[in-house]
Formats: sequence, structure tokens, C-alpha cells
Amino acid sequence: MLDGNPHRASRPAVTASPSAARSEIALTGVYEISKILTSASRLEIMLASVVNLLASFMQMRHGVIALLDDDGIPDLAVGAGWTEGTAERFQASLPDKAVGQVVATGMPLVVPNVAAHPLFTADDVARLAGEGDETVSFIGVPIRIDSRVVGTLTIDRACDRQAMARLDFDVRFLVMVANLIGQTVQLHRVLARDRERLMAESHRLQKELDDYRPRGGVTPVAGVVGDSPAIRSLIDKIAVVARSRSPVLLRGESGTGKELFARAIHDLSACAAGPFIKVNCAALPESVLESELFGHEKGAFTGAIAARKGRFELAHGGTLFLDEIGEMSPVFQAKLLRVLQEGEFERVGGNRTVKVQVRLVTATNRNLEEAVARGEFRADLYYRINVVPVFLPPLRDRKSDIPLLSREFLARFNAENERSLVLSPDALEVLGACCFPGNVRELENCVRRAATLAAGPSVAARDFACRNDQCASAILWQGRQPQPGGPPVPQAPMPHLAPNPAARPGAAGLGEPALPAAAVVPTVSADFGEAGPSGTGTERERLIEAMERAGWVQARAARLLGLTPRQIGYALRKHGIDIKRF
Repeated sequence: MLDGNPHRASRPAVTASPSAARSEIALTGVYEISKILTSASRLEIMLASVVNLLASFMQMRHGVIALLDDDGIPDLAVGAGWTEGTAERFQASLPDKAVGQVVATGMPLVVPNVAAHPLFTADDVARLAGEGDETVSFIGVPIRIDSRVVGTLTIDRACDRQAMARLDFDVRFLVMVANLIGQTVQLHRVLARDRERLMAESHRLQKELDDYRPRGGVTPVAGVVGDSPAIRSLIDKIAVVARSRSPVLLRGESGTGKELFARAIHDLSACAAGPFIKVNCAALPESVLESELFGHEKGAFTGAIAARKGRFELAHGGTLFLDEIGEMSPVFQAKLLRVLQEGEFERVGGNRTVKVQVRLVTATNRNLEEAVARGEFRADLYYRINVVPVFLPPLRDRKSDIPLLSREFLARFNAENERSLVLSPDALEVLGACCFPGNVRELENCVRRAATLAAGPSVAARDFACRNDQCASAILWQGRQPQPGGPPVPQAPMPHLAPNPAARPGAAGLGEPALPAAAVVPTVSADFGEAGPSGTGTERERLIEAMERAGWVQARAARLLGLTPRQIGYALRKHGIDIKRF
């Protein structure tokens, strides 16, 4: 019903009480401070940022966070604007007796006037008061880890009526902040001890590897073919590493056999009787990867019609191989870190903690050090998985294994297709001249393709794609530079090649290239000699002349010079010659 009295006083607006306003400020402050303490920054920088933020929420002049080491000795003092050079200044600004009482009693200390309190010396008063002569008050609260005091949070301020009215509220607020700081300090100390332990274990295992001398030959490893010094050394290292349960990081280019050596570590370890579970982290999106690794409960998400064990549970008592771990998102890296650190997790949609004991083997072809520096890979996870790094050599560093590998791949092809092909000597010569940027995987592809197209009882040089200007390696790598962590493109000098006497019919008298196109690394002179169209002029001029005659088609220019398209591509990049487009 409407009030018809025009003279009735209007109701005053509802305003928040001072207590409610202070509570809202405290809640906002705790939220902002918690964001700082959970950031991936150095501990000293985080604490300095906390002090700087406190100044915007509280009436204070100076603030210092002091931490003690495990023996109770002052180890660190941080304030707003902390740097390495100002650390001693913050340490010297602390009133020793007052801080000592906070540490000894574990109780907050509130001093309305430092000049009249026995815990503050004349020097302390002079430092806190500065050049002014106003009254200075002091508040100090303990920083705890469980029941143990590990540091103090202290502030000083000008003492006035407003500051005295807020004294109880400010003390409670500082106690909350100190509790958050204590949890953060505890986490950083646990991670530091864990990192030191892992690094010490890594050094111990590395020393054991250095001291290890195999007795009587190479340990046989199923599926590994090769007898080169590089592969012998790798197998010896695998045999030593397998004896412990330390995490292993396999590093190497794509196609070097990381999964095969992960299986070898499992087979030679004490958990060989357990399961060997493998996961390709790059093949699954983050949401699916979480369910794959940790499992899920019934009804956890749409389509989860039954509970399902994850790969960690399936690998209990055995080995879990995480391939392409460098492709994990930062969010999932944090989830994985807890499992690796604590050995426990919860299924997706569940609240029951599952404990597992798993030997972890990871692999990547990325440069993880650069990823850590760019913030793409967590440093704490890097130290967790990189306890024992094992580097797999590329195929170009184990050339003597190419014949053995080629015969093995051909034997598998024969068994699958009921054939009895053999490799001719000239076929082995072609394979030995290649660099194979795709490593063993590319070699297998090359052998299988040649065997499929072979018309006679043996695989000859003419059956290879590189002898017909159809090399997949030349197409894939032409004009590309090596990427960090990926297979490098071999940089070849300009070769000196004589014209091929075996001319191809119907090719206008141009000879067939004498060497394959797949990543050939010539060992002869960088001068074209008489292979150029005119035989005179500089190397660059002869290149341009040949390209002009060939209509700037590299394959035609390569035939004019007696080279392969891949080699002429190297030559054009070497001399900085841009390809003309028509």
C-alpha cells in the first residue's frame, strides 16, 4: 500500500558495516596472495610479491618475511623490491630480539610503541622510525609448517587511532597469510629435497655406468639389430640402467627405436614378469589422455557405462612407457607430477585413492631443456623423469648396421609375402650411401618399397626410388632446415661427379645419376669440374646457367650437371640462388 504522507522521512541507504568491509578486504587479499603463491616462480620472488601486495591492503610502512633453515638459523629475509643485492639489507632491518621471541613462543607479537618496549634496541628504533619522530608500532606473526616455526612475517607502521582500531583484525589477517606462506615453503622444500635426491641418484647411476665394463660380449636384446660401437655402447648402458627402478628418459630423433629400447629396459629389469604398458601422449587429446592413464568410474562422463582401469593401474608391478611426453599440455603435466611423486591418484569421477608401483620409462624427440626455458614444460616434472637420460644414436652414426638392418627387414618382407628375395651388392651400396634422416623407420620403408617393386629374384640398385628421382626423403626434406629436437638435414658440399657413361635411352644423351638422391653425403671435391654444361666459369655461374637451360626445373638441371635433385637443392641453398617461378 502506498504511503500518502509526503512529510515522512525517507529510509537511509543500507551501507556495509566497517567489520563487513574489512572482511571483504581480507577475503580479496587472501585470494590475491594465494594466486601469487601458486605461481611457477622462484620462492624469493613470490614472497617479495606477497609483501608488496600486503602494502596495498594494510596500513604499513615496511614488511619483511624471514625464513629459518632446518637448524633454526636465519636463512632468508625478503621484502618488497627484493633482489640478490638487497638480501642483506632486509636481514639487517629485522629486530633480532622481537623476531626471536616470535620464533621461541610461536605466538604473534604486537607492540604499539617500539620506543617504549624492551625487545627493541635504540638501533632497532632508529631503523624503524627513519628520519621522522612519530610513534611506530610493530606486528610479528610466526610462519609454521605443522607445529614447527620456520619463519616470521613482520610489519611496522605509524601508530595512530585508526591503526589501533584495526589492530585485532590486522593480526588475524597476517596469521592467515603466514599460514599460506608456510604451506608454500613446505612444498618448495619438499620439491628441493626431492630434486636433490633425484640428481644424486642420477649422478650415482651415471658413475656406475662409467665404471661398468661388460664381461664377455654384448647383452642380447630382443628385436635390436646391430653390431656397431654406438649400438654396443647403448645396449651396455641399457643393461645397467635396467637393474634399478629409476625413471629413464629415452632421447633421440624420430625413428631411432625408442619403444624397442623401452621394451628392452623392461625385459632386462626385475619387473620383467610384470606388464609392459605403452601410451603415446601425442596421439590423444588431454581429456582422453587423463582417462587413459588414470581410468574412470562408471558415469564419470558421457559414455562411461562402466568403471575402467587406467594405464597406471594396468602397469602396476611392471613398466609404463610414455612416448612423446614432451607433447603434454602444462595442465596435464601438473596432474602427472603428483602421480610420479606420490605414487597415487584418483580415477576420473572417483574419490578413492589408488596406489601403484610402476617403473616409468619416457621418451621424446624434443629439446626439453629449451621447452623448460620457454615455460612449455614444467621444470619439476623434467627433474622427475630425467633421472637417467639415455640418448639413442641416429642411423647415420651407425652406418655399419645398415646391411644387417636391411637384411632383417627383407627377411620379414619375405616371410610375410612368401618370397625369397636377396639384396644384391649394388643395392647394399646404394643403401650405405644414404643418410636416412628418418632413421631406421625410413630404412625399413625404403627396403620394403624396393622389394615390392623388384622384378627379379634379387633387389637391385635400380629398384630403389632414389635411382628413379622418386625418393621420399628428398621430397620431404628439400628446402627445409633441421628443427630443434628433430632429425637434422645433412648438409652436403657440392660434389665433383664425372658424367655417367651409362646413358639412359630417350633422355637426350643425359646420363643416369650415379648416386642415390636420398641424403647422399659426397666425400669428393666441391667443384663441378667438367660436369657443368660449359665446363668453365665459377660454380655459382654454372648452377645458374644450368637452371636457365632447364627452365628453372631442378630435376632437369640436375640431369644436365650429372647430379641428383637433392644435391642440386643443396647447391642452390649453399649459393643463395632463389628459384624463379613462372
